[in-house]
Amino acid sequence: MTKITRRKLLYTGLAAGAAVATTRCASSAPEGTPNNPAPGPEVNTNQTKDVTLRLIGTGVSQINEIRDKAQEDLGFKLEMRALSTEENNQIAITQPDQYDIFDGEYFSLPLVVPSGNLQPIAVSKIKDWDKIVPFFTSGKFEGMPVETSQGTAPYRVMYLTGADSKEFSATPTDFATLIPFQYNADTLGYRPDLVGRNIESWGELFNEEFKGKTSILDIPQIGIMDAAMVAEALGLMTFGDKGNMTKAEIDQITDILKEQKAKGQFRAFWKTFDESVNLMSSGEVVLQSMWSPAVTAVQAKGIECIYAPLKEGYRGWGGGVGLSKNLSGIQLDAAYEYMNWMLEGWVGAFLGRQGYYSAAPENAKKYMSAEEWDFWYEGKPAAVDMVDPFEKTLAKAGAVRDGGAFKDRFGNIVCWNSTMEENTYLVQKWNEFIAS
Repeated sequence: MTKITRRKLLYTGLAAGAAVATTRCASSAPEGTPNNPAPGPEVNTNQTKDVTLRLIGTGVSQINEIRDKAQEDLGFKLEMRALSTEENNQIAITQPDQYDIFDGEYFSLPLVVPSGNLQPIAVSKIKDWDKIVPFFTSGKFEGMPVETSQGTAPYRVMYLTGADSKEFSATPTDFATLIPFQYNADTLGYRPDLVGRNIESWGELFNEEFKGKTSILDIPQIGIMDAAMVAEALGLMTFGDKGNMTKAEIDQITDILKEQKAKGQFRAFWKTFDESVNLMSSGEVVLQSMWSPAVTAVQAKGIECIYAPLKEGYRGWGGGVGLSKNLSGIQLDAAYEYMNWMLEGWVGAFLGRQGYYSAAPENAKKYMSAEEWDFWYEGKPAAVDMVDPFEKTLAKAGAVRDGGAFKDRFGNIVCWNSTMEENTYLVQKWNEFIAS
């Protein structure tokens, strides 16, 4: 049997694996005793071994090793499809019979939730809900409200008004849209060996010094935010709210992008994790929009790559897992088991070694060494070499994480990935830019 590598998974969006069956022995104690309580609502936990859950998501987390560990721990099968963000959202909205669990970003929810294809999640069934970082559950960070940040902050789309609702609630309820498991503060990545100096501002993306060697990601809702950060940094324009632009603002920023493209500023536009890694590791691009694990993937090749802590701040994003409206019975039980497993700590530590943060960091800490925790979360110099989940060295002893500690990075989020009120118009204008 041909082994499906992580790289092949990311390219093909295919994942298949063997199930590990588990059994439970029935108690022989008299009915009604603590060891054999009187019958209640029947939950066929011994049948979950026969369940197969179909997941759709991006290559960021649809990874063989996560699938294999989940199957080992939970005893049922998982089938994963790694898609682009656009494809992931499209399937979630238009093909509800094609998935059981949606692994997506919070900024996508204003598009996905109105379709009615996600069923509200009962918060009471999430055992570590109280361990989730509060900017997801209460809209606060370090005790302070995060309302000053622009865009679709996860808290704004975290809750639904009821058990059958497609309407977001501005205040906490008993029903959630997604259960978060990862998030990050995004910025620009660059090759210091090819750039020759520190990159400290978003504005550098349009610097003629790097003409023909920059790239911006081709996801309209995110790429436009990066472009806005660049334009503001250079004083080319200002926005009332970068996360909810007016048509006039969209026209102006896309005109700026078209002008930069006509000048030959961009080498390429990327949609997927692997595309960004290949552009940077090959040296075709020296400065670009980037995701944290893409930076670590370049570093794992032995190539120096920096995730720049820029003076204007970070663009934040959060991702989570949600339930298809078609789930019920034993499959729904299994899906809740999977969501609880995602918060339990192993996944948080696994993804943490790529630079992501866990939604339940204290759980992830249990699976990380003290040296790893200090490096990834506390911003301390690495006491030993840091390795990624695939045993590749990312940082030598003495190195410090780009941007420093968790609180420093997330204390400087100026905007979140967003779906704007003028989303249809934005996509139209963005596609004009890409095609220009």
